[in-house]
Amino acid sequence: MARSLPRNAMRMIALKRPVMPRLPKIDEDYEDVFDEMTLQEHLEELRDRIVKVCVSIGLAFIAGVLLSPRMLQIISNEANAKLDIVSPVDPIILYMKMSLYIAVGISIPVILWHVIGFLVPGLTRKEKRLLYTSLPFVSLLFIGGASYAFFYAVPTALEFLSGFMTSVFSWEPDGDKTINFYLQLMIGLGFAFQLPVVMFLIAKLGLLTPKQMAAYRKYAFVVILILSAIITPTPDPINLAVVAIPLYLLFELGLVIARIFAKTTTRGVSTA
Repeated sequence: MARSLPRNAMRMIALKRPVMPRLPKIDEDYEDVFDEMTLQEHLEELRDRIVKVCVSIGLAFIAGVLLSPRMLQIISNEANAKLDIVSPVDPIILYMKMSLYIAVGISIPVILWHVIGFLVPGLTRKEKRLLYTSLPFVSLLFIGGASYAFFYAVPTALEFLSGFMTSVFSWEPDGDKTINFYLQLMIGLGFAFQLPVVMFLIAKLGLLTPKQMAAYRKYAFVVILILSAIITPTPDPINLAVVAIPLYLLFELGLVIARIFAKTTTRGVSTA
């Protein structure tokens, strides 16, 4: 009996030992928490990325210088008049301005790459991989939207606007304002054409199912009309239709893509 007491006491001590909490299983999709960067390292990374973006724009500026004369000639032809200037230095300013716009447009993939790389360190590796995979399509759709604006949307708008009440108004296109008019629609449609990519990411991440997105079709149509009214400089139905119709078609394309690539686990999420 005397021998059993110490043994029982040892059992009681063993039972009362504090149990160390189990560490959570590290998911390989997540970044190592010990790899966090200091503020100085973040600033150095930001500096390096800005330098790389500037170098990219600088190299693309050479292409912009070569393409600017042709682009300005197309704008002048579509306006059906020579672009008006008010200062002797305006031609060189507009020429360099157009070259810079072209350079930034060419550098869009590089810019997006570094923006994503810097702003989303908190995402999982899987989510980052998904964003980087979408990057080529983002670039292509942006170029597609800008090209649609340059070759069709803006010429259609200029044809309509320049022919409006010609018996009363005489239109002499100002060079700077005409280029800004092009730029507004090109940037607006370039970003608006990202709709299929946004819908793809929403479905792939399981935020919404394709069925849920399709159920909001009528609301999406209203949002597209509002967005088109913001992008277009005038509220006339011609310009509104030129922008709204392709955006709605892109919405339907986004639904098709979402149905193909939708995350399978969204069924469980939607039924929960």
